[in-house]
This record gives sequence, structure tokens and C-alpha cells, in this order.
Amino acid sequence: MLPLSPFRLEQPVTVEEAVAHLSVDPQGTRLCAGGTDLVPNIKHGLHTPNVVVHLGRVGGLKDIQHQDGVLRLGSMVTLHGLSQDELVKRHAPGLAQAAGMVAGPQIRRMGTLGGNLCLDTRCLYYNQTHFWREALGHCLKKDGTVCHVVAGGRRCVAAASNDTATVLLALNASVTIQSVRGTAALPLGQFYVADGVHNTVLKPDELVVGVQVPTHPRRREGFAKLRHRAAIDFPMLNVAVCVALDDGGAVERLGVAISALAARPVVLDTVRFVGRLPDAALLDEVATLAHTRCVPLSNICDDPQWRREMVPVLVRRAWKDAVSSPAAAG
Repeated sequence: MLPLSPFRLEQPVTVEEAVAHLSVDPQGTRLCAGGTDLVPNIKHGLHTPNVVVHLGRVGGLKDIQHQDGVLRLGSMVTLHGLSQDELVKRHAPGLAQAAGMVAGPQIRRMGTLGGNLCLDTRCLYYNQTHFWREALGHCLKKDGTVCHVVAGGRRCVAAASNDTATVLLALNASVTIQSVRGTAALPLGQFYVADGVHNTVLKPDELVVGVQVPTHPRRREGFAKLRHRAAIDFPMLNVAVCVALDDGGAVERLGVAISALAARPVVLDTVRFVGRLPDAALLDEVATLAHTRCVPLSNICDDPQWRREMVPVLVRRAWKDAVSSPAAAG
């Protein structure tokens, strides 16, 4: 059994207390929400914090509300809670579906929305024990200077594997971030960056406190996930499709996001499809665009070329899921 390295545990009861703890030693402090990612990573020596700030006692971060056309989600809402909540299922069914497909039931009852959005990137050469990584000479993401995925690569390409992020990107959601400097809202499309070491713009002393999802009375959502087993496994690919229609049945907004490719999820530029009918011809164009834009790497298991050929397949599955489902409430 792998032991935890020693650290001091802080258990604040307010957001202000939590960010105050973070501001003391940002580089040596780690946030813990559900702990389903952090604890294994500490055991593998991937993180060695001096302080862990646990958010389980912080009030006000587990609320789910719908007001003025916006679904507001606290960052400590569990994945199980997201998958079962009636407001989420009514206004963002694709998010409920994706949350219900993360790992297994035990993980979903502990894992949180904020934790999933900030999930550490994954790679075959990173998510290993210290003994394994040391034998290989380490890598760019942790303790080394070499990328074992891209020869000569100077930027880490460890993959994003957070299922809820894919749907929320397609839904054009935003996040609220808080620190001792104040609170700010940021579109989720600007939250992720193409660097597997730290693939978000979140600073070490900042905390995601909430997520805002704009709702639409004629929006349909679908999600598809590729993995070896129907549960437990991280995605080899995941795809979200959100189609909002106007009064005439034409596309008013189309959101398509694909992840588990590299550090930053791919969000397709779909402006060209606005005003079109959501028919088979449009689906063919979207699937072709996705195949063109998505080039998986050998950063996670299975053949990258096979995973790339599965991109349009999953786009079609998510699309079919979306257009055949009832419209979300506005």
C-alpha cells in the first residue's frame, strides 16, 4: 500500500477562510474537494503539499439554482448529485448524463463538479509510481526535462480527462473564481490552456466556487464517451453536442466539444452552421470537421489513429443522442 506523505490539514468553514489559507503558501498548498484525484496523486508522489485545504465543511458551495435563464451550480455539488438533480436534468440534461458516466458510483458520491473541472491531466508516463517514473527518467510534467510522447517536445501534452468540462464547454458555461483579491467570472472556453502541466488559468491561490450555465427552451444535448469498460475507466475520448434551435427549427447555436486528446479540449468553430437545419448533411459536415481538428496522441492507452477514427463516430452518437432527446427547459 502506498502511504500519504505528511501534510497539515486545514478545514475552513467559509470560502473566505479557504482562500486565506491558500494565500499563505500557494505553491505548497493543495485544495481537496472530494479527494478522488488528489489522494492517489499524493500517494504516487505526484504532489507533495505542505498543506491540504479540505472544502467539505465550506458552506454555500453545494447549491443548485435556476434563475433568470441561468443554471447556477456550486463547485462542491457532487457528481452523483449533478446526475440526479431534477433542475440539472431539466435544464442541462447533457451535464447530468456526463456526470453520471464518471468512474463508478463510489467515486461519483465523493467527486465534485469543481474537482472534475480542475482534474489533473493524465499521461501514461505521469500517472505511475515514483519508482516507475524514476526508472524512465521522469518527464516534463514532473521532475524531468523530456516529453516521452512527443520527441523533442517542450510543452507537456498530458490529456484532459474531465467529462463534465466537455459538456459545459459545449453549453457555453462560465466559472466563478475567488481569491483574497476578490471574485471574477470567466467563460469556460478561456479557462483551459494547452499546457499539460497546468492546463487551467487558475492561479495557486484561487478557488473555483461556482459554474453558470445559460439555459435555452429549445436546446438538445448529447454526450458520448469511449472507454474500455462501461464504468470506472477514464475516457479515451469524450464528445458533447448541444443544439439550440430557433422558432423555425433551424440551428440558433451549435456547441461541439471533444476531449481526452491533449491538455486543452477542442471546441469546434460552428458559426458556419447557424441557420441550417439539423439534418444528415449538417451532421456529416460537423463529423468531418471534428475529424480534421482532432489528432489524438500516444499520451493515454490505445492506438492514436484508432482513437482519431472514433472521433466522428462519437460525434454522430452524441448528435443522435441530442436530436432524439426532449428539449431542455429554458
